[in-house]
Amino acid sequence: QVQLVESGGGLVQPGGSLRLSCVASGFTLDRYAIGWFRQAPGKEREGVSCISGRDGATYFADSVKGRFTIFRDNAENTVYLQMNSLKPEDTAVYYCAAGALWSTTVQAMCVRPIGSWGQGTQVTVSS
Repeated sequence: QVQLVESGGGLVQPGGSLRLSCVASGFTLDRYAIGWFRQAPGKEREGVSCISGRDGATYFADSVKGRFTIFRDNAENTVYLQMNSLKPEDTAVYYCAAGALWSTTVQAMCVRPIGSWGQGTQVTVSS
């Protein structure tokens, strides 16, 4: 049974940092693309960053390039999203999702996500 559990959200001041974790179970990362997505109230869901569990290839939305990094620990079956220089507009519920690499690519996963989803973690950037 595929399961994804996000954690690490919270309240942070503008300019601060947070690290989100997505722990996967029921499958191994090396056959999946894992993506981080966010949705703010009244806005469409946005693909933030995706990574290949096989070779570590990454994709970032323009809105987070240079501020966010994504990395994986296959031994721990965990994908992390390191968020630096946070802005109020980064406030959203953040979700991770996993799509099989035989059905998608890293970039495609961020644009048209497929597969399983976690329950989300709230990130609030405010002074």
